[in-house]
Amino acid sequence: MRKYLSCMLLLTALLSQFSLAVKVEQETRLSETLAEIMAQPTAIESLSSNDSIVTLFTIHGSNTVGEKLAPALVEAYLKAKGISNIRVQPLETENEKVVKGDFVSEGKTVQVKIAAHGSSTGYKSLVNGEADIWASSRPAKSKEVTSAAEFADLTSSDAEHILGIDGLAIVVNPGNSIDRLSKAQLGRIFAGEISNWQEVGGADQPIRLFARDENSGTWDSFKNMVLGKQYALSTDALRFESSEQLVNNVVREAGGIGFIGMAFVANSKLIAISDGPAQAFKPSDMTVATEDYALSRRLFFYTDDQPKNKYVDDFMAFAQGINGQKIVKKEGFVSQNVMAMNMALPKDLPLDYLDMVRGAERLSINFRFQEGSAKLDNKALKDIQRLAYFLKKEAKGKRVMLIGFGDKRKNDQRSKLLSKLRAMAVRRELARLGIHPEATTGYGDFNPVASFEGASRVKNRRVEVWVR
Repeated sequence: MRKYLSCMLLLTALLSQFSLAVKVEQETRLSETLAEIMAQPTAIESLSSNDSIVTLFTIHGSNTVGEKLAPALVEAYLKAKGISNIRVQPLETENEKVVKGDFVSEGKTVQVKIAAHGSSTGYKSLVNGEADIWASSRPAKSKEVTSAAEFADLTSSDAEHILGIDGLAIVVNPGNSIDRLSKAQLGRIFAGEISNWQEVGGADQPIRLFARDENSGTWDSFKNMVLGKQYALSTDALRFESSEQLVNNVVREAGGIGFIGMAFVANSKLIAISDGPAQAFKPSDMTVATEDYALSRRLFFYTDDQPKNKYVDDFMAFAQGINGQKIVKKEGFVSQNVMAMNMALPKDLPLDYLDMVRGAERLSINFRFQEGSAKLDNKALKDIQRLAYFLKKEAKGKRVMLIGFGDKRKNDQRSKLLSKLRAMAVRRELARLGIHPEATTGYGDFNPVASFEGASRVKNRRVEVWVR
């Protein structure tokens, strides 16, 4: 009996030590996670170059990113590094500019050059060494990933950096009576199959089409999300390199319609868009942040996965961190920083789901996954850090619920199982930081946010986060 008691005491002591070790490890991980997502650049102490003007790095690519957002991020970054008298100057070539500042202690000027001629141009500049950072309003294409394989793995979290979320806004003239369209109607309009607003319930008014140019990531996003393989853009569409020029034409033309990033809506009228069985949404902070809006898209920075330029990783950490994301919001895009909102829910959802979230707030993130797997994608890996920050700094003591959804499978049970497995994947990542959700469940293909057909069906594979 004594031997048994001694063994039990020893086992209890070992378990206690193990629990303590696990807790210490979790606290260490959490501390490191919070430090990373709160990233604040350190001041420049000295410059190795003898030149009077020193280029820290260059950004090429998307006009959506490069027109205002990238310069604003660079300004804040330089200020955080102790640079003074920061100014943005246009260069001789249209849609190119330089952000300059003075490094007073050494009597030098530092600068970052930005060329915004479209996402595809940024890819070419990155792989041929003309740019340190490729700004893109679309993900890297499979052929670009393959072509750049010797240079970098553009699918890795070291090379692919999600800068923010944007809603591809469908805008019309302010006098247009139309409030909503389906993706199918939108495709037919831009293909020229529907040429008068009367055909979709509007006034007897010819439709005038305005579109971004071929090099634009905004165009690529629209082509992939709306036109797909079914439609081709009408030859009557006028094309623009600048989003601002496009929206100005929509406002001037009574029958005008165009597509732009949310930050460029100006005085035009926003249209709500639906996809398949999902309800129609206008782009808003919540519908875009969760990527529930049918035409939501991610904005990217791509870099070498092992950049030799030390300022590149430093800038990436700042841009994706809490402070950088505040600038993303300030510039009219949707920040990835977590916020809580009260949500109106469709009444046809399962009763136990409605009971579970009653009195709770939904957070502005949906966790999504790599294609064909339950592994978190690159945005989701960073969102784990942002959620940890929110729970520890802004919502201390609140309880977390994870609710998975998916697309249609052979039967409801399989769909529910897969959606719960995705929720469990998020739970495991949070548990590593000592955060233990109150509930984790899956509801299969209920409450879709996109069609169950085509490429957009992956949007239905998501994990919602609620707190109370």
